[in-house]
Amino acid sequence: MKILSLSVLAGVMATPAVACDLCSIYSASQARGEVGKGFYASVAEQFTHFGTMQMEGVTVPNTANQHMDSSVTQIIAGYNFNERFGVQFNLPVINRSFQRPDGAGGIERGSESGVGDVSVVANFSPYRKEWQNGTFHWNVLGGVKFPTGSSSRIFEEVAELTAPPPPPGAPDSGIHGHDLTLGSGSVDGVVGTGLYASYKRFFMSASTQFAIRTKGDFDYQFANDLMWSGGPGVYLALADKYTIALQLVTSGEAKGQDIFQGAQAEDTAVTSVYLGPQISFTWAEKFSAEVGVDLPISIRNSSLQSVPDYRVRVGLNWRF
Repeated sequence: MKILSLSVLAGVMATPAVACDLCSIYSASQARGEVGKGFYASVAEQFTHFGTMQMEGVTVPNTANQHMDSSVTQIIAGYNFNERFGVQFNLPVINRSFQRPDGAGGIERGSESGVGDVSVVANFSPYRKEWQNGTFHWNVLGGVKFPTGSSSRIFEEVAELTAPPPPPGAPDSGIHGHDLTLGSGSVDGVVGTGLYASYKRFFMSASTQFAIRTKGDFDYQFANDLMWSGGPGVYLALADKYTIALQLVTSGEAKGQDIFQGAQAEDTAVTSVYLGPQISFTWAEKFSAEVGVDLPISIRNSSLQSVPDYRVRVGLNWRF
């Protein structure tokens, strides 16, 4: 299942004695809801275009013009109890449109939209340090994902077991029910950690998140999923009221084969690496926005799959 995954980013804390640049960085963290007591809300959108066909990691002709556009909007509400501990509620709204072979020699076009699987995540900062020219912050998180999204598309996996073979010469589909489903039908766990370090105007962030899957509807179990991201950045502008930062982000995913009715689902494993820029903006201690583009530099997959050509990420955050 191709979904958006959000991790709790590490933030920084400063004292009145530090330099003005660090005060601005601290304000940026507060605007993102990373530090400071109180409520915050976020809206995060990830748009992914799948238009390339790969067989065992090798690009193959896309004779049927198979493609999928996936939009996942995360609506987030959170509360920080203090500088170190907080919780957040994530509600994903998903829309996917696609074109694929129908298995009978024709072309199927359709869409799937609705609410996905909600999650509740707690984050804790076990260590943070600030000094004259820099900061360091370590964050950990853990939570639970609940089966609120429709899993009806997974029934396609059952139907494929008894479907007649396609006509000779007809292309195989690289887009299946496990790609289109809004939910998994399972209660899953998530754990992760994040690091943030800065020195003057330069900073580095890194985060990783691990999804622990259980068996869901139709005897289908998505594989455990490891996701990571991070990279160096620089604050282009540091003012009393606003900051502008540019970061080069490397991200990736490592996921094994799903289990369907006790057997491995061949077309479900993927290991991918993306690279792209991200620009962030904050205003005072209340608002922040960020835009990023991810371009694949390596995708290795099992069997035949439709894989991403690019991803675009947009986030807006308010702190109350």
